[in-house]
Amino acid sequence: QVQLVESGGGLVQAGGSLRLSCAASGSIFRGNTMGWYRQAPGKQRDLVALMAVDGSANYADSVKGRFTISRDNAKDAVYLQMTSLKPEDTAVYYCYYRSTWGSTYWGQGTQVTVSS
Repeated sequence: QVQLVESGGGLVQAGGSLRLSCAASGSIFRGNTMGWYRQAPGKQRDLVALMAVDGSANYADSVKGRFTISRDNAKDAVYLQMTSLKPEDTAVYYCYYRSTWGSTYWGQGTQVTVSS
């Protein structure tokens, strides 16, 4: 089992910045992928950004150039630096972990609200 705890959500004005953090604990093995998804009210949960343990990353087109994912493998943590935030970025952001053999885990979610 893997437990994920997120922090860093909140309310920010359009154009502002926020940094999300997620710490993993439990049965952590190397070769995993960590990242972030988000879900707006009435919509499906969508990929925001993922990063493999080797540092390779992929982003949703809607956040490229504005969001940056990073991770600290020594701390089993992943971060999401969000800049130039837009009202359409408002959502619950979920930390995501996928093990080498495909098991997936989710955090409890953290609310990000961007006011116009």
